[in-house]
Amino acid sequence: MKSKVKIGIAGGAGYTGGELIRILLNHPFAEITFIHSKSNAGNLLSDVHTDLFGETEIKFSSSLSDKIDVLFLCLGHGESSKFLSENKINEKIKIIDLSQDFRISQKLKARNQKFVYGLPELNREEIKKADNIANPGCFATAIQLALLPLAEKKLLNSEVHISAVTGSTGAGQSLSATNHFTWRNNNISIYKAFEHQHLAEIIQSVKHLQKNFDSDINFIPYRGNFTRGILASVYTNSKLSLEEAKKIYKEYYKSHPFVSISEKNPDIKQVVNTNKCILYLEKHGDKLFIQSVIDNLTKGASGQAVQNMNLMFGLDETCGLRLKPSAF
Repeated sequence: MKSKVKIGIAGGAGYTGGELIRILLNHPFAEITFIHSKSNAGNLLSDVHTDLFGETEIKFSSSLSDKIDVLFLCLGHGESSKFLSENKINEKIKIIDLSQDFRISQKLKARNQKFVYGLPELNREEIKKADNIANPGCFATAIQLALLPLAEKKLLNSEVHISAVTGSTGAGQSLSATNHFTWRNNNISIYKAFEHQHLAEIIQSVKHLQKNFDSDINFIPYRGNFTRGILASVYTNSKLSLEEAKKIYKEYYKSHPFVSISEKNPDIKQVVNTNKCILYLEKHGDKLFIQSVIDNLTKGASGQAVQNMNLMFGLDETCGLRLKPSAF
């Protein structure tokens, strides 16, 4: 039997922290050593994440311990780099950062060590050898999984057009004018059109596979009036037939357990509460249309972080991640 991976979590009170805790409590080779939170120190996890009542008696801690194998950073954007600069973390401890601080190549340095971009369907072998992982963004994950097979075959040769909608948990737990239930319910809106921060990592990954890609990626993000999940609709000009495109996608993802190519138009409920991505392809004239659906908190954040941990520690990639979707 494999020994358990000892885990520390910084920033365990938010949505991604809570989701990570839920997954790790049921992971057969994970042992949570501490969950750091200055504002909640001494409180039970279930005081904040009330669904954990009866599941664990762990309390939030104000201190850090170096008796761990891996540290997950579930902090706000800009806070992870600050946290690492203010706290001396033993360099033998692996780090998985869920913020955007280390995702872009020119920002992949902290503790004088490189961060590997943690999209397993792109960088699986590098992740296995990595000491530090920059976990991808949620929109970025859904969109990249729709584009990578074309980029790998050097078949992205025109502009890419994307519209994608995310649930309210994608905005984090801190309240803002557009997070309140009274605003979000029975409502939908566009934000950061053509300028969303996840575009940089999408372009970085596409160019990693197709260096000569120089077309625009046009991305329109939507705020949805539901809690969790992302549906991304992507289209681009392509000379491929639908059968040729499906063959390329199935071949690319044949060894990746969490990505499936569907013959039916998918919906978000098929993936909510899972680490799955479902892709669906159509051909309309000279346009190839790809839909991608994921859960923003699992495959788009904490589930993918655990997937990366599994790879880093030589565990089965799916360990602890065979989660039941919310069917109703």
